[in-house]
Amino acid sequence: MIPLALQKKLLIAESELNRAQLILEWQTLAGEAHVVIQRAKQITFLASTAASVVTIVSSLGHKRTAPAEEKSSWWKTLLNNAGLVSTVWQAFRASGPPPPLRNS
Repeated sequence: MIPLALQKKLLIAESELNRAQLILEWQTLAGEAHVVIQRAKQITFLASTAASVVTIVSSLGHKRTAPAEEKSSWWKTLLNNAGLVSTVWQAFRASGPPPPLRNS
């Protein structure tokens, strides 16, 4: 039978090893979570940008049915499209640049 003092030392050593292993696993998990969060931010940025592009393309491609004698001037069309592009550009700038890729 192992003396009580030796058994206590072994249990303390085992506890220290378990604590060190837990710290390493926690740090690994935190690093992986950071990578997942960064990728989610990149996907969100790309989805937002894609939605803006789709909005622009669909509005530019949408033909309004107007009576033949009531055609809008090219200035009016240009101003309408410029306003749309300006709105999308401001939304694009407000979202900021995508987060940088980080290779771990």
